[in-house]
Amino acid sequence: MNISDELYQQTILDYNRDPRNFRKIEHPTHQAHGLNPLCGDDYTIYMTVGDDGIIRDASFDGHGCAISKASASIMTVELVGKTMERAHELFTEFQNMTQGHASGECEECTSGKLCVFSGVWKYPERVKCAILAWHAMDSALNGEEAASTE
Repeated sequence: MNISDELYQQTILDYNRDPRNFRKIEHPTHQAHGLNPLCGDDYTIYMTVGDDGIIRDASFDGHGCAISKASASIMTVELVGKTMERAHELFTEFQNMTQGHASGECEECTSGKLCVFSGVWKYPERVKCAILAWHAMDSALNGEEAASTE
C-alpha cells in the first residue's frame, strides 16, 4: 500500500467514524435529497446561504457506506464560507477528479481532504458513492429537491 492509499483509507475511516456536520439544519435556505438506488446511499444535504450568496452553514443526514459518508462530511466542511458560484465550481472539479479527468494538482482543496478522493476513479463502483452528496448539493443550489447518481 502506498502513502496515497493509506491516507485515503485513514481519512475515509476518520470521517466515517466521526462525521462532521452530521445533523439537520432547522431552517435551511437550500436542501436536496440524494439517492444512489444501486447501493442504497441516501442523504439529504442542507445549507444556509446568506443574501450575499455565501454559504454560512452546511450539513447532511441519512445513511450510506463509509465513502459516501466521508465525502458528504468533507464536502460540508469545505463549503462553509464559499460562494454559491464557487460551490458549483468545486462540484465540477470534484466530479472530474473522481472520474479521473482532473487537470493538474488538487490545489483548490483548502483542507487537503478532498484530494484523498483523487484515486477513486480506479474503483468505478465507488465513484457514485463519492459523488452522491455533491450531486445533492449542486441540485440544492439550483433549487432542485432531488438528485441521483443515475
